[in-house]
Amino acid sequence: MRTLISRRTLLGAAAIAMTLGLMPAEAADPIQVRISTPAVETDWHAKMLTVFKDRLEELAPGQFAVEIHLNGTLFKQGTEPAAMQRGNLEMAMISAFDIAKQIPEWSIFTAGYLIRDPDHQAKVFGGDIGKEMYQRVQDEMGIKVLAAGYLGTRELNLRTDKEIKVPADLAGVKLRMPSSDTWLFLGKALGANPLPLAFGEVYTALQTGAIDAQDNPLPTVKAAKFYEVTKQVVMTNHLVDAIFLSMAGETWEKLDEAQQKAVLEAADAAVKYNNENRIKDEAELVTFLKEQGLKVYSPDVEAFRKTVQQAYLDSEWSKTWPEGMVDRINAVQ
Repeated sequence: MRTLISRRTLLGAAAIAMTLGLMPAEAADPIQVRISTPAVETDWHAKMLTVFKDRLEELAPGQFAVEIHLNGTLFKQGTEPAAMQRGNLEMAMISAFDIAKQIPEWSIFTAGYLIRDPDHQAKVFGGDIGKEMYQRVQDEMGIKVLAAGYLGTRELNLRTDKEIKVPADLAGVKLRMPSSDTWLFLGKALGANPLPLAFGEVYTALQTGAIDAQDNPLPTVKAAKFYEVTKQVVMTNHLVDAIFLSMAGETWEKLDEAQQKAVLEAADAAVKYNNENRIKDEAELVTFLKEQGLKVYSPDVEAFRKTVQQAYLDSEWSKTWPEGMVDRINAVQ
């Protein structure tokens, strides 16, 4: 009888304590966060997602269940923004080209020879310009940009022997570009014949001759092993590219203030890891690619810059750019 009373007493005390908030309620289920990227496992902007996951777990233990999906296995490159908007995906790394499909003003960040280098890029997106343009993405697309990472400085990578010195040398060259009008315009501005193709198909297309060239930063050339099926790299430096670690607005808005802070801090840690390693990698890769038998050389970069910039100024894209934005970007030091 005493045992029975004792148990009843304990159960009653526990119920009272729960009511008064003296005991913790049952923990909520962790928030599912699936991240989709076309990046291959060995690339720095794939590895940075593990940094994000681990740092988020440190800052908010047990509150998030992060899944990382590489190689475009969950959503193909370029389809991630729509997936986030439909509520089918929580996070992705998206490009300015992806955003420009829905916000034409963002095409300014797809223009060749505008962002000067990784430091300039970090200052542009880390300052007032970044805040303004990120807010437009949140307001108009329902996507929260968490941080901008350095994707690399894009170069031309060809399977042919023909030396490329000026844009006219690219006439007729089938240059793979991701599938969007802004990407294809950049390829045409460079002087090539741009063809849309998913990233996961590029290696085979180069191998078979379905395409003649592709453009990517050198770390991606190494990570995707494009050096196995190409003969040269032309150091055009035509685009200092960024990747934007982003979260679906619907997911972001469900987080409390502490969770949002943790997500932002984890995103900053991830892009810092990516940027440091990618910049270091780029500096060493010319030697690596030459050791693989590739010819690596600089063309007449000024001829490319002049041709590409004029193509943008003469295009409909430049008419969508926010007034004075080019001058503001150039003024960032």
